[in-house]
Amino acid sequence: MVQAVRGMRDVLPQEARRWRLVEDAVTGVLRSFAYEEMQLPLLEFTELFSRGVGEATDIIEKEMYTLNDRDGDSLSLRPEGTASCVRSLQEHGLLYNQTQKVFYTGPMFRYEKPQKGRYRQFSQIGAEAFGFQGPDLDVELLLMCAEFWRVLGLTDFVQLELNTIGAQASRIKYREALVAFLMPLREQLDEDSQRRLTTNPMRILDSKNETTQALLADAPSLADYVDDDSLAHFNSLCASLDEGGLTYVVNPRLVRGLDYYTHTVFEWTTNALGSQGTVCAGGRYDGLVEQLGGKATPGAGFAMGVDRIVLLHEQVHQDLPNPSVDVYVCFAQESMMRAAQLLAQNLREDQFRVRVHMGGGNFKKQLKRADGSGARWALILGEQELVDGTVTVKDLQTGDQETVTNAALRGHISSETTS
Repeated sequence: MVQAVRGMRDVLPQEARRWRLVEDAVTGVLRSFAYEEMQLPLLEFTELFSRGVGEATDIIEKEMYTLNDRDGDSLSLRPEGTASCVRSLQEHGLLYNQTQKVFYTGPMFRYEKPQKGRYRQFSQIGAEAFGFQGPDLDVELLLMCAEFWRVLGLTDFVQLELNTIGAQASRIKYREALVAFLMPLREQLDEDSQRRLTTNPMRILDSKNETTQALLADAPSLADYVDDDSLAHFNSLCASLDEGGLTYVVNPRLVRGLDYYTHTVFEWTTNALGSQGTVCAGGRYDGLVEQLGGKATPGAGFAMGVDRIVLLHEQVHQDLPNPSVDVYVCFAQESMMRAAQLLAQNLREDQFRVRVHMGGGNFKKQLKRADGSGARWALILGEQELVDGTVTVKDLQTGDQETVTNAALRGHISSETTS
């Protein structure tokens, strides 16, 4: 039997219900903040990510799914959405001297070791804003994330970590100081950190290796190298969050793994998912548009890991959301199928989710199927009901049963069905 490719997962119907609940909640909040949806291609020229994400990042060095097409061009499945978003808006003339607030959803691909909460194909919801220089945009992004957690009932299970990594010039000076400090300790670093020391040394600050973290205790502090403008930006951001009552932790080791970040970086983390603790992350990338060939344009945004948020939601709210069926239509004989379908269609026009019984069987068998479907109501059509223009309604939660006219059916079925 052919099985799924390692790291590629199936989202089965029950989990898909929770998945849809999470996506609808998040995209609903995004729309309430006036962010507009866009869609991005799965394949891009590899150069886009090597220029945008950074040649020395783990994504480019180890995790890209890359292929050569028949014309010899190097293409890659998108490992993240920000570079694609910038490419798209720039290509269509939607960035220079304009402001944009957009979001997108869909799969991303990275060749990582699969484990619970981490897959080689994973889904993200990303939000990006361009043309806004001040910390007020950073504040909006974080308040918007806080609203996601409130709507999903997850506020008490996540925390916000913040840092500022300064402007590009600040990062260069700090990188030099960090390398000078760590080079004599190279052999004591973990394997990944030894590699990063010559390619992306700031990522070493983010290492989960205890020995490496102990060595970093006396390392130069990034905060000592942050320029005054970046520090003022960050202080204003923190003051606004304090005023808005949003709690956070300043994490001086937080740097994020992509080269395009500047100034503010942040992560929303949870202790409920083991090692896969980051559920949403982002920050500013004021130089990215220019880096990809456009005019200098400030930008900021974040990406949320839908797989992990669904997993967290399942742990916190174990009951599944409403099933996919509200009403199950049963009928006495095959000749009544058309009448059953018409009845179902009328209810669907009122936004009820309706399944018509198929496969024959007596009413007892049909009602058993109705109960197993998760529907709240079973509608029963028999010969007498067809003659009288009525339908028998059975409440599958209470067992109560009543015959009503077709005209009164909509009013009889509780509005709780679609809540």
